[in-house]
Amino acid sequence: MRISSILSFVGFVLIFAGTYCPLLRPFGLFNWNVYQLNQPYGLVMLLVAIIGIAASFLNQPKIIQAAAWVSAGLVVMLLIAAFLKIHFTFSFIPFHKFESFLARQVKFKWGWYVLFAGVAFSVGGALKSKPKNYIQNAEFSS
Repeated sequence: MRISSILSFVGFVLIFAGTYCPLLRPFGLFNWNVYQLNQPYGLVMLLVAIIGIAASFLNQPKIIQAAAWVSAGLVVMLLIAAFLKIHFTFSFIPFHKFESFLARQVKFKWGWYVLFAGVAFSVGGALKSKPKNYIQNAEFSS
């Protein structure tokens, strides 16, 4: 395995593990991971991570690159969705101060660091996975 494949493998394993890490903590009572936020979305993230892990073992740089960019998009969209879910869940309350107080009670947890570290490693490995083709010019002497 090349260094770039190992780097991508580590990134995809971090994404795999990050789906089980706590992402949100509403009202300090319990933790939510990806599957409690949106289970089908979490399964898609898990499937992309497994495809990336398999591609890194099989040394397929194009599949690694595609899986890395898809996982980056999925993690960014999950962050945007979580942010919007927090800030629009309590929008039905007519009192703005009480609505913002309730929105502040939902905290982001350390699982986001794991997900974004996994994305950084997998994309970094995918960018480095392009093989360098050196064409050597042979001089023919007659």
